[in-house]
Amino acid sequence: MPEYTWDHTHIRTYDVPGTAAWLQDKLGASNVEGTKVSEARADLLLGGTKVIVTQVKEGDGINPTPAIPYAGFEHFGLGVRDLDKVAAELKAKGVEFTREPVTARPGLRICFIRSPQGISIELLERDAKYA
Repeated sequence: MPEYTWDHTHIRTYDVPGTAAWLQDKLGASNVEGTKVSEARADLLLGGTKVIVTQVKEGDGINPTPAIPYAGFEHFGLGVRDLDKVAAELKAKGVEFTREPVTARPGLRICFIRSPQGISIELLERDAKYA
């Protein structure tokens, strides 16, 4: 069986600079070394993974972001330490929460946020203290 490694996540948006700025400001993403954000593309690092943000233009034939839940790729998850503290910091920055922090099962606390482009992002903390 071949070995697979995660290379990148690709986000398409009508506002590349705005999406990149949101990912940088709210989630601490940084530019990939030697790259700059343009109207058409941003190459970022987030949680050790490359996130490519590219431009969509009206009339490109792109479908709108579906309402959650739906079949197919639904969200991506980011692990954090001290989920409740992170959630409080994001709320202070005006981030929209679609699910408040909750202990989903023993050892796992989660919440969901949504980017201005409608991207669903799960924040999670795995820790035995959550019984």
